[in-house]
Amino acid sequence: MNANDTKRATIERMLAGRRKPLIMAHRGNSARCPENTLPAFRQALDDGADVLETDLHVSADGIFMCIHDATLERTTTGSGAVEARTCAELQQFDASYGRAEFTGARIPRLEEVMALLPPTVALGLELKSDAFLAREVCERLETTLCAGGVFERAFVLSFSAARLEAIRRYAPSLATGRITLRSALPDPRGELAGPLWPFMFLNPFYAWIGHRRGQLVCPLDPDPEPRLWYYRLLGCDAVLSNDPARTRRALGR
Repeated sequence: MNANDTKRATIERMLAGRRKPLIMAHRGNSARCPENTLPAFRQALDDGADVLETDLHVSADGIFMCIHDATLERTTTGSGAVEARTCAELQQFDASYGRAEFTGARIPRLEEVMALLPPTVALGLELKSDAFLAREVCERLETTLCAGGVFERAFVLSFSAARLEAIRRYAPSLATGRITLRSALPDPRGELAGPLWPFMFLNPFYAWIGHRRGQLVCPLDPDPEPRLWYYRLLGCDAVLSNDPARTRRALGR
């Protein structure tokens, strides 16, 4: 199977037997739990999410860490740059986001998140660092996903065209998707398209264009409930959600 066949198989596997739109848990259930922590991911799975989405940085010793910001201050008790700390140092900090009931939550390694995934749930990884421009890092990400048994249902996302191009060059079998805050047209490259949600109203043909290119379309809208009627009308393949249980209820599931 060549790289394009592998990527198409990833998309088909995500959609197989599922009702659209799929629910993609944004940083886990980030409404009820501290974002990008194991409690948030477990809650999202309990809520019935179809896809777990998380953010990736790389620690000083080369470990993939699930945290959104490049620095530690907002979501943890640590300070400074994520990339300046080793994995062991990063996991010493509390990531409960000041919520007493989650005291002791830590920044998880990618391997810890993969270990939670049941075989029917996909994994979306937003690349948050220019470390992913390096061949060695892209290849190591592919190796890590394969070792965790999730490569065939994983995909990467980014606002950065350069990071996605590096993945396509060095890990060409991994499905990719561009997130954008600027364009009312889907990027012709990649298997997924994630426009900021107002673009779906500015260009009602956005999903149609993406589908003509064989892309899945998921608006960048982590609180989508007021607009679910429109996304369903357009045939969006997935919706992002800070609270997958709430989104499921709004979809009548």
